[in-house]
Amino acid sequence: MLAEGSIDQLWVYFADPWPKQRHHKRRLINPPFLDAVLPLLADGAAFRLATDWAQYAHHMRQQLDARPELALLHPEGTAPEGTSSDAIPQNMPSSGWAPRFEGRVKTGFENKGRAAGRLIWDLAYIRVPRPPASDGASDLGTRPTP
Repeated sequence: MLAEGSIDQLWVYFADPWPKQRHHKRRLINPPFLDAVLPLLADGAAFRLATDWAQYAHHMRQQLDARPELALLHPEGTAPEGTSSDAIPQNMPSSGWAPRFEGRVKTGFENKGRAAGRLIWDLAYIRVPRPPASDGASDLGTRPTP
């Protein structure tokens, strides 16, 4: 078991996009996965993701942007430039995209996506600091005496 706040960086690159609607429940970036890993991220930890499927990039943004534990690392970052062989959702955010992380090794999936004419969508978030734990001092005058 990993302790809460013990991970400094989490990278998810080119996870299976499960493009068919009936398979979307199998996508890695979904609430059960996020519920499990977000507590493990240390305050200020980087969470970096990349995909070559625009529909999955859109799905990831919807899931991750909704989490109060996360903030975009590049809120002004622009979407990848160029045309894509896959359909880009009309309501795809135009900002908040990350530049390619220098530490990301080019994978076979990235190469296949580029060869198929798809854009590469990079995302980067930072774990928002947790509120300070209450030490109970503020409760001292309000507890009933036995």
